[in-house]
This record gives sequence, C-alpha cells and structure tokens, in this order.
Amino acid sequence: MNLALIHDRLCIKSFWEKRISNRSQQTESEEQRMQSSALEKLRGEWVVRLENRTKHLKSLSDNYMRKPRAEKAAEQT
Repeated sequence: MNLALIHDRLCIKSFWEKRISNRSQQTESEEQRMQSSALEKLRGEWVVRLENRTKHLKSLSDNYMRKPRAEKAAEQT
C-alpha cells in the first residue's frame, strides 16, 4: 500500500510539473508576442499627438481670453 501512495504522489507531482511548465511556456510566448507588437509604439505616438493637441488648444484658449481683457484695459485708459 505504501508503494501505491508513492506512485500516486509521483504521478500527481509529474502532472502538475507538466502543467506548470506548459503554463510558463505560454506566458513566455505571450510576452514575446507583446514585445514584438507595434501596439505600444502606436499608443505612445497617440499620447504624444493628444498632448500636443491639448497644448495647442490651451494656448488658443489662453490667447482668446487675453484679447478681450487687453481691449477692455485699453478702453478704460
């Protein structure tokens, strides 16, 4: 009976070792796929574009708000 328990333990251990090995290989291949993907580069480019657009719109807004103030100050003097 003791021999049967040892055999079962070895079978269970080898089963889980195979599962862990397969899972780690899948994880590695997924990481490699993600690294070779162009998606991160595209995201970075879009972030830069959006930041530039936001800066441009903010400067336009600031300039638009400054003009009426400057005109009112000139009229009062």
